Amino acid sequence: MVETVINSGFQRINRGYNSVFRQDRLSLGIVVPIEHYPNGPVPSLQDHLQRVRLVDELGFKALWLRDIPLNIPSFGDAGQTFDPFTYLGFLAGQTREIALGISSIALPLHHPLHVAKAASSIDQLSEGRMILGVASGDRPLEYPAMGADFDQRGQRFREAFEYIRKAQEPFPVHDSHYGELVGHGDVLPKAKGSRLPMLLTGYSQQSLEWNARHADGWMSYPKAPGLQQETIAHWRQLVAEQGSHDKPFMQPLYVVLEEDDFKPKPIQLGFRIGFDYLIEYFQLMQEVGVNHIAINLRFNHQNMEKSLEKLAIKVLPYFHSETENES
Repeated sequence: MVETVINSGFQRINRGYNSVFRQDRLSLGIVVPIEHYPNGPVPSLQDHLQRVRLVDELGFKALWLRDIPLNIPSFGDAGQTFDPFTYLGFLAGQTREIALGISSIALPLHHPLHVAKAASSIDQLSEGRMILGVASGDRPLEYPAMGADFDQRGQRFREAFEYIRKAQEPFPVHDSHYGELVGHGDVLPKAKGSRLPMLLTGYSQQSLEWNARHADGWMSYPKAPGLQQETIAHWRQLVAEQGSHDKPFMQPLYVVLEEDDFKPKPIQLGFRIGFDYLIEYFQLMQEVGVNHIAINLRFNHQNMEKSLEKLAIKVLPYFHSETENES
């Protein structure tokens, strides 16, 4: 019988990852665009930079952008519309502390050398605040535009993932569908920390065992608390069987903010909810093992700046300690 061994705590990878993910603790981030746009897929991006700076100043732990190459009206959301790497490179120079996350790059739609170079550039420019979420992609209409095969996305995802990992090595050697790294040229820059932290979204056409073995964490979707606890426990058991450090779990949550005592009413992937119940929900998620929640305020009808400030005043003190060492 093989003994299961797991080191205490999460591995320290870079400044952003170390700040966002704490064992047995929940942190909170914000999904960009930080805007109310319920009636169409494309946001206005008015005041986007001021709101990003505000989120940084208020002490939220992470910003999360999405990789949406094409506006597909039936999908219903064009995200921040800007290319995620270009935008994060811009935001790296406009923010100071907040982690810069992508949730998630659809790897089969990009050449992994470009992903490695762009993500490592942002990591360097931000002094180690980059977190790279990765996925296989789930919108078939994007694949013909990229000359990619939707049915092969699982295999291509694995090849791209390994390519990005290899690119962090000096003068890497690697051979895949995407081409050869033959050791005669180096991929620069390298990540600021020990490597680029890579979190897998959903299953990405892989087994959970593959995820536990290769990724630095798991992004999945909200579930009922009991089911989410079972899901996280299974994930952590698989991680433990690898004999590695523990690895974090995170989820998104759509939130429509109401008065303090407003009881939760479900919406897709979230709630209309008052602050008192929101704190209770976050505390419960912390208890079941969630390490980070990315709050999406797209459907929030309250003034956005006031909503962010109220979240910072009423909610963040329960989950963010000012004395934590985040280096």
